[in-house]
Amino acid sequence: MNAKIFIAGSGGIGQAAGLILAQYNHFPCTIIFGDISEDANKLAIDFVREGATHEVDVESVLMPMDGSTPEMDAILKKCDIILDCLPGNQAPRMAGLARQHQCHYANLTEYVQETKDIIEISKDADTAFVLQTGLAPGFINVLAHRLYEEFTEEFGVEIVNSMHMKVGAISKNAPSPHYYAFTWSPIGVATEYMKDAEIVRNFKKMKVPALSGLERIIIDGDEYEDNFTSGGAADFPDAFAGKVKDLDYKTLRYPGHYQWVKNSLSTITNSENRIKALENIMLENIPSVEDDIVVVYASVEGKDNNNRLRRKERSYKVFPGYVGKKRLRAIQLTTAAPLCEVAHMLLQNKWKGTILQSQLSTLDFLNGPFVTGVYGKYGK
Repeated sequence: MNAKIFIAGSGGIGQAAGLILAQYNHFPCTIIFGDISEDANKLAIDFVREGATHEVDVESVLMPMDGSTPEMDAILKKCDIILDCLPGNQAPRMAGLARQHQCHYANLTEYVQETKDIIEISKDADTAFVLQTGLAPGFINVLAHRLYEEFTEEFGVEIVNSMHMKVGAISKNAPSPHYYAFTWSPIGVATEYMKDAEIVRNFKKMKVPALSGLERIIIDGDEYEDNFTSGGAADFPDAFAGKVKDLDYKTLRYPGHYQWVKNSLSTITNSENRIKALENIMLENIPSVEDDIVVVYASVEGKDNNNRLRRKERSYKVFPGYVGKKRLRAIQLTTAAPLCEVAHMLLQNKWKGTILQSQLSTLDFLNGPFVTGVYGKYGK
């Protein structure tokens, strides 16, 4: 079977997903890029063709700003999967098109309301809609779930004290005063800094303001600070209700960054769109860089059946690397690989309706060919 994969969004993550699918060829596929920019589509096609070490089947279609076109509908009608790499506010639109044309669908967005909208769209669908399956949310959630499975099996318990998930997409170097550089979308950064985060405290799900949980942590000998940000917990506050006393997701940064953000927010007055205002401040002061690092940490802690406190944890530090002849940034590798893994799983399983992160088979995902290509084989 030659799968037809529609990649919505021809930016950095879409390009990375296209190249990873084409280069590793774990299943034969035709890749179709869709974007509102012809130039972006051409760049994506050239990126995949020039990056792959063998001949690849890749094409594109121009997307409208809203809705669809007859040309796009004709292509989607023949596609097996839509991989949505567009901004999160476009996710319900693309999910609707997937439902209309009976395609499987997978996305990356951390946006909470849009995710709830897609859950409604995908009810009773004949195809599957795998949501929030990038890095965070995505890989980090499956990793934490696996640690929970190992903890409860090894120590003979069902309830644990805590599940903590932390991810940082950071630059190799971070000068003052902001101690940061953009390695991915500025819009996404400002959004996760401003929208409420869902956490669990004392078995109760609650919303807390983003950036209201500043702490320090040492991971593999390096010091970071972490803080609550929106979206990264995926469906875990509900999925682990009654099983985890305290559960949260935090974004990792170099020490000093969050104080700079706090100072910047204090200068915003009478703004109708504080997210846009913060984004503008950050764009004015913070550069974008290519040399990035992705740090991942998950832990599960609780008492064993002898009432002794235990913790299981796992961490990764991912650097830029080559896929074929192209060097991909760490954020591209760590975000696109889980998305490609889900595409692989969708073609292997007869899934229908909404598939949330807590429902993915942890070992099938963590030891899948695309994920192991970036993170290595998972083992105890």
